[in-house]
Amino acid sequence: MPSAEEGPGERAKSSRSLAGSILTPAGWVRGSVEFTGRITQIRGGPVRSPGDGTLILPGFIDLHVHGGAGADVMEGAGAVDALARHHARHGTTSLLATTVCGPRAALAAALTEVGPRLRLRAPGAARVLGVHLEGPFLNPDKLGAQPRAVRPGTLKEVQGLDALARVRIVTLAPEIPGHIALVGALSRAGFIVQLGHTLASYDEAAAALEAGARGFTHLFNAMSGADHRTPGAAAAALALAESAEVIPDLVHVHPGLLRAAFRTIPRLHCVTDACAAAGMPDGPMTVFGQRAVKTGGAVRLEGGTLAGSALTMDQALRNLVSIGLPLVESSRRVSTYAAEYLGLLDRGRIALGAWADLVALTPTLELEAVYVEGEPVAGAG
Repeated sequence: MPSAEEGPGERAKSSRSLAGSILTPAGWVRGSVEFTGRITQIRGGPVRSPGDGTLILPGFIDLHVHGGAGADVMEGAGAVDALARHHARHGTTSLLATTVCGPRAALAAALTEVGPRLRLRAPGAARVLGVHLEGPFLNPDKLGAQPRAVRPGTLKEVQGLDALARVRIVTLAPEIPGHIALVGALSRAGFIVQLGHTLASYDEAAAALEAGARGFTHLFNAMSGADHRTPGAAAAALALAESAEVIPDLVHVHPGLLRAAFRTIPRLHCVTDACAAAGMPDGPMTVFGQRAVKTGGAVRLEGGTLAGSALTMDQALRNLVSIGLPLVESSRRVSTYAAEYLGLLDRGRIALGAWADLVALTPTLELEAVYVEGEPVAGAG
């Protein structure tokens, strides 16, 4: 299948139509959206609120997902297809395949497998937009559930991995010697740098933002906090950041602190940080090479440390609305802001010429249908 990222040679698709209340960049339209691989027509008139009936929103975009349906990005191409299908059935239409810490050979092997998936989307799967390199450039004392395979980062290593599969985001700990300079080098080379798994002071995090870092990885989790006398990375995010990612499973971050972050970080977007446990039954399992237990939607190592999540993006949307965010804002935070963060203006929005990445939901926000680049996803809803 030709690359849908590049446009030319797009596979011919039959014209389809969805009717309901459509969330466009200009607001709600009651009518229909017509599409092939891209949106070709939006018919209808503006309305102030969606009312009853089907809600049509932009497909969800997850910039931090390790796995799902028992599969993990580090396991190779078949696993990437499996997790991308699982998340597509829950409304995620595009995602970043996210790594964990590992030796150079393990990361190179994983990205070698991911690379073709950027060009050839598996049927029924979310589009893999690239890689989020979460580690190995982390603080060894703030790893959370990450494997203990850290090392200082270099531009050369990231560029070598990028040659295998496009690296969109690099997470690093800015307090590691040499990493402030690395932030600048990576940013100038076109990589998005996020701060995470860090014990940085407020000043170190601020210096990294000044050097070109653009966001924070799973805000509040695995980072120095917001103590009023010794503020750390989380405080710097609240004070200075325009963008960051957060896990809204209502386990990783208390709802009150989520609301505070949404008020202070204008373009805070949501991620799942889903691991292989997403979509699996409760019980013991292996996560990131370590023994873990999934119980009640949370995944923890034997010592109690959270090990990614079992969240899906449709549940993330429902969680945002449940804590008081308006649906329009909630949609932006699970879709539009993530697309714009990557510089993609033809995803995360329902507009003429944009990719037909769409979710149809009931008024209670249960999925009815999912379309990825115009293709209906079997088993969704």
